[in-house]
Amino acid sequence: MFQTHENLRYEYRRSPDQDAPATIHHPLIVIGAGPVGMTAAIDAAQQGIPVLVLDEENTVSIGSRAVCYSKRALEILDRLGCARPMIAKGVTWNVGKVFFRDELVMQFDLLPEAGHKIPAFINLQQYYLEEYLIGRMDELDNLELRWKNRVTAVENGVDQVTLTIATPEGDYPLSCDWLIVADGANSPTREYLGLESSGQWFLDRFLIADVVMKAGFPPERWFSFDPSYHRGRSTLLHRQPDDIWRLDFQLGWEADPEEEKKPENVIPRVRAMLGEDTEFELEWCSVYTFRCRRMAKFRHGRALFIGDAAHQVSPFGARGANSGIQDSDNLIWKLQLVMAGKAPERLLDSYSDERVFAADENIMNSTRSTDFITPKSGVSRTFRDAVLELSRNEPFARALINSGRLSDATFLTESPLNTTDRDEFAGDMFPGAVMLDAPIEGTGRERWLIELAGNRFTLLYFIDDAASIDPLLLQAFQALSENAIPVRTIIVAGRGGASQGIQTVIDAQGIAKKRYDAIDGTSYLLRPDQHITARWRGFDHDRVISAVETATANC
Repeated sequence: MFQTHENLRYEYRRSPDQDAPATIHHPLIVIGAGPVGMTAAIDAAQQGIPVLVLDEENTVSIGSRAVCYSKRALEILDRLGCARPMIAKGVTWNVGKVFFRDELVMQFDLLPEAGHKIPAFINLQQYYLEEYLIGRMDELDNLELRWKNRVTAVENGVDQVTLTIATPEGDYPLSCDWLIVADGANSPTREYLGLESSGQWFLDRFLIADVVMKAGFPPERWFSFDPSYHRGRSTLLHRQPDDIWRLDFQLGWEADPEEEKKPENVIPRVRAMLGEDTEFELEWCSVYTFRCRRMAKFRHGRALFIGDAAHQVSPFGARGANSGIQDSDNLIWKLQLVMAGKAPERLLDSYSDERVFAADENIMNSTRSTDFITPKSGVSRTFRDAVLELSRNEPFARALINSGRLSDATFLTESPLNTTDRDEFAGDMFPGAVMLDAPIEGTGRERWLIELAGNRFTLLYFIDDAASIDPLLLQAFQALSENAIPVRTIIVAGRGGASQGIQTVIDAQGIAKKRYDAIDGTSYLLRPDQHITARWRGFDHDRVISAVETATANC
């Protein structure tokens, strides 16, 4: 097969820990240097936690694997210093099209409005993402990545976790205060601890084929039901960088995986889809089945499970890596507060509760997509095809088409960390929602609201004219920054200059004001993971402190 990318091989290095007379202790260890494990490690290091990452391999993923990264995942990676090269290299897209028997029946735009820093989606081979993450890890002094270090035993104690590590030069022990488990769907750590993940297998097989070709197709997601070149099945086409195109072919459960992924069987399928005159090279292919399952809970004492180690979904909707990155975003700020002694350990239980809720939402959407794409009975297929047929002319039917509801941020509306509304608001920026971005002006240049929010508790205070703010209010904002858990205030004003000691930005286009349904005095409290945790129509210092205590399980 033709190859456009040559994987880097990373050097195994003997660690001083291997020669120590006693077991060396680390504050935080992450098992697994995939996208989710590395994201967690970078976030922890940026928040001041020394972190050690262990991985049994010494290279990045083979083949493009996960290729679709959502706006929310990219916003998180942008805060970690990784999204810029991803967006520069990746293929940006927001338009999807659905075809039925070769006819376009539906088209959607995932980000039809302007005023967002991050695109709706990019396509990028997983090996590029992993290389960018490794590069970012190398820049952080309090983060170490050890290749060819395979965890072979885990003991989850009351006060610490003890591990046995196998290397090319023998075994050695380690211990840590906290363990993040990101070692994949078949997690050995889960097995070592006697834990289970349960769910549903789907009896279907799909062929992935990455082909290299020069083609004039636009950078869009094309999903086809029952196309003329693959009758009775479905296909998917995505563009990636380096003139690589991801093609998916539904095969059916009866297909022989080993036979189907042989080039002599893949190439005719690809040629039928692309046309006899299209020149292409086959780069990588695989046949997969999938399942939707999860662990009952994601925290077990001092072991915290994230990504595929905690939950799995079907690939429809790009919910795997994207949801795992959101796991990390939810976990690390809570872990930092617990390790700093500013929050009780029960705050980590909220990580499990919130991300189990998110996993169930992802599994539900993924299962519904799978049921629509691969009907399990004749009645289901008749209904599916009727919906597709009607959608040619009937708008109501288009809303029923499900070719994979694409990954989006989970709104944690039922979280006990939220403060219940006391005031009336319109729009979607309610407690539990992820903050919406908006362009703002500050320090003489255009900036973005979401990048200023960062990874700390932040109060957004809206006012039409910054010059009209009472000096006593500025003192109250300053007092918030001196709280045991500091809260930084950002004044979002329609006009006016900077307010002494408090960051002020200008919402010149009024986009932030509209998205947050803001009037003078409107205040939003953001968690470090940029979820809204409370909002009010007026500022009250004591209510803000109380909401912070609620959001950190300190009450």
